Amino acid sequence: MECEFPTINSNKEEIKQIFDETKSVAIIGCSPDESKASNMVAKYLIDHGFTVYPVYPKEDIILGQKVYRSLLDIPHQVDMVDIFRKPAVIMDVVKAAIKKGGVKCVWSQLGLVNNEAMELAKQNGMKTVQNHCTKIEHRAIYS
Repeated sequence: MECEFPTINSNKEEIKQIFDETKSVAIIGCSPDESKASNMVAKYLIDHGFTVYPVYPKEDIILGQKVYRSLLDIPHQVDMVDIFRKPAVIMDVVKAAIKKGGVKCVWSQLGLVNNEAMELAKQNGMKTVQNHCTKIEHRAIYS
């Protein structure tokens, strides 16, 4: 698969607004392994007051939080969907976010770009961020 350049993205002001409006985050691909980026980001977000819903296929508890098998299994409001899965999966995550309703932002982590999926998210009223780390961006704004 050829790497894609993010043509659809939020700027620094929009990213700050996203954080200001976000209370809950679904981490898609949240690993139980503490050495993995998804786990470190989830822990950071929890430590900074966000409600985190880990989405992972195997575990029951990650970082003390109940784990869900999919975004659609989360019975709570999700403001942001933070994706740690391959670009090919991002479209499926966006479609699930649309189906769930109420999601304000779809965010894909460093190295993860799917412009087609993010265009669909924008068309459905969601803000989008690609190829950025929530932990790095949050720390840069609020530290």
